[in-house]
Amino acid sequence: MSKPKTTSAITAMKIHIDLDITAEEMRRLMGLPDVEAFQQQLLDDIRERMQAGVEGYDPLKLFQPYLASSLAGMDMMQKLFAAGVSGTRAGTDKDDESA
Repeated sequence: MSKPKTTSAITAMKIHIDLDITAEEMRRLMGLPDVEAFQQQLLDDIRERMQAGVEGYDPLKLFQPYLASSLAGMDMMQKLFAAGVSGTRAGTDKDDESA
């Protein structure tokens, strides 16, 4: 009896999916939180600050509290991605690894 030939080649499959859903449905599908109330509160706060200081309005000063936390979060995400690509842990220096 002869054995059947087996091949170890892996065949790639390409799949294309079109989703016809709203942003809210996509957010739910991805498991992301609903931030609509937070966004509305943020816009109301910005609107109040703008109306209170129309004469001395400084957009950078207005957004400073929001930008600081956002930039810190983006910096952390960049470090995590860089660590994932390089195969190291986030927040570790190369000097620490050699010790």
